[in-house]
Amino acid sequence: MQEVGVLITGASGSGKSALALQMMALGARLVSDDRVELKEHEGHIVATPVSQIRNLIEARGIGLLRADVMGSVRLAYVVDLDHPEPARLPEPAEVRVLRQTVPLLRAAGTPNLAAALMQLAKMGRVAPEWPN
Repeated sequence: MQEVGVLITGASGSGKSALALQMMALGARLVSDDRVELKEHEGHIVATPVSQIRNLIEARGIGLLRADVMGSVRLAYVVDLDHPEPARLPEPAEVRVLRQTVPLLRAAGTPNLAAALMQLAKMGRVAPEWPN
């Protein structure tokens, strides 16, 4: 499986770190918690960790935890935890990141989100408009 990155966005307290921790429990690897550096490289957006907070993730109510992180990864999806997706089978959406479009998932309140994102990263989505 080619490693793909998921950028989790949302307001403070929206559950970004909690979702990342759930995904890590399912086998995902962290690039960075709270802040990430995005760059264009060979036609892709690449996410790299920010050195000041590298190897750390916040668990609300527990504190900062050490994390095994990866150096960088190609950004494949953006997950928006501020807005729900009302459609059961949504049409593909996109967001501009730097000068490129990246598939967008509006996922506030989505049940089983960590498991669904892991499966999406592993196998893709049945939609010709999205990369698999």
